[in-house]
Amino acid sequence: MTEKNSELDQATLRLTVSTCASLYILVVALLPSSTFATYVPILWYIAFFISVAIPLRMAIKRWPGHFVLRRLFAMAHDYAGISFALVVGGEGALPVYAALLWVTLGNGMRFGSRYLAAATLIALSMLVMIYLLTPFWRGQPYMFVMLIVTTIVVPAYAHILLKRTRIASEEAIAANQEKSRFLAQASHDLRQPIHSIGLFTACLRDARLGREELKLVDNIDRSLHTVSQLFRSILDIYTLDNGKLEPQSEPIHLGGLLQGVVKQNTEAARWAGVELRLRPCPHWVNTNPGLLTTMVQNLVSNTLKYASGQPVLMGVRRKGNGLAIVIYDKGRGIAPEHLPEVFREFYRVRHARDKDVEGLGLGLSIVKRISHLINLDIQLDSKPGKGTRATIQGLEAVAPRTMVDSPASVQSRLQGLRVCLVEDDSNVLMATSALLEKWGCEVETHCDGEGVTSECDIIIADFDLGTKISGSECIAAIREHRGWQVPAMIMTGHEIERIRHELIHMNISILAKPVRPPELRATLLDLTKNLRSTKTR
Repeated sequence: MTEKNSELDQATLRLTVSTCASLYILVVALLPSSTFATYVPILWYIAFFISVAIPLRMAIKRWPGHFVLRRLFAMAHDYAGISFALVVGGEGALPVYAALLWVTLGNGMRFGSRYLAAATLIALSMLVMIYLLTPFWRGQPYMFVMLIVTTIVVPAYAHILLKRTRIASEEAIAANQEKSRFLAQASHDLRQPIHSIGLFTACLRDARLGREELKLVDNIDRSLHTVSQLFRSILDIYTLDNGKLEPQSEPIHLGGLLQGVVKQNTEAARWAGVELRLRPCPHWVNTNPGLLTTMVQNLVSNTLKYASGQPVLMGVRRKGNGLAIVIYDKGRGIAPEHLPEVFREFYRVRHARDKDVEGLGLGLSIVKRISHLINLDIQLDSKPGKGTRATIQGLEAVAPRTMVDSPASVQSRLQGLRVCLVEDDSNVLMATSALLEKWGCEVETHCDGEGVTSECDIIIADFDLGTKISGSECIAAIREHRGWQVPAMIMTGHEIERIRHELIHMNISILAKPVRPPELRATLLDLTKNLRSTKTR
């Protein structure tokens, strides 16, 4: 975001006011009670004033910045023109005094209290000079005193307001920075236990448990899924409000992205009694995969909440010159009066005898805001009692890339896969290691990334490993030692878009904690697809 050029705005307003002043003087000069010749010098001076103001504005636009001498010259130029009009025009030029106040306040409001003080002193000096040079003003001492008092009082009050505004702004900035630091730290600290609980639950599900125990594990997993969804919604809103999100587009296989969303929601769909159906999609698009996944995930979560017990169909179709993702459900639908409001934060459609549907009412708000961020359009069409259709349109189709192997052939690659796991949180390290071993991987664990060497096939590391070394630096060191680009992924509790932007050149897959086991497994499988070809290069 570019910084606002206040001096350029002042220069533009200077030309506007001088043009208005010339029109006013011309009207006064043409009045029957006026002598036209009296105002001719003023009109000529305004023409000269504008001839200087135009190149001054051009110079400000060409060389923006804080140049004290240029600002002082502009102020002197303004006051000289106003003074000439008041001296020559006499009583008829009295309204031009408003321009003097404008110059004084304008410089103070745009450039700060020091310029306000300087402008006030110059204005008072000009008024004294006008009084001494003009018989009309010497004959109006009380009016002149009023102008002097106004020139002092108005800027003085403006200075008080400026000071209060500056203090309030500084306090607001400090509070916002403190809030950002707190949320960033709380985000990281809260992600870790949620992440580890999810992995431990996945390990328990694969253990030899009885029916009752598995039911308990299922309930734990369901509650954890709800917490994760709420947590991610709050963090998404915080990230969007922060205004630091700079989405990067890349070619992605749309069918694979949607298949990933379906896999991540398999358990949630089972709990809701929903059959998630996905039509095969061969298309590739150019977009930000993380943000598009968040949009689709939030829409799918809504269907699981409000269309439980009904089938949900997801697919892709052509629309105009692009592609659109369409999600159909056969839920109870949304009444027409609610449709314009559903994208507002915390807005939830409630029905009589409605059960307490989980959520904060942030999902669709996040979808709408992300759609603006990545230049997509989201539409909802709904009929009460028949269902809802959500459409994400505006996706740009690109040429297909090489397709991945079949799920069965890729799945077999996890057996015997050597994984180097680097994580400084002992619970996360234990849970991730146990889950990977249940999937058939051979896991080598490290709680510190410093000095790690490994003959692994894949590296999994936390981004924040303490003060000595980061996860990306650990991966880079292992790759340098091995002499080839070992496939790697980072799981982080920090802002994922910031980390992705920092590591864009390192070819590292990045997942945001808390990571669901299906998401971890899918990413791990994806990293194995080019493992052999990477080794041979």
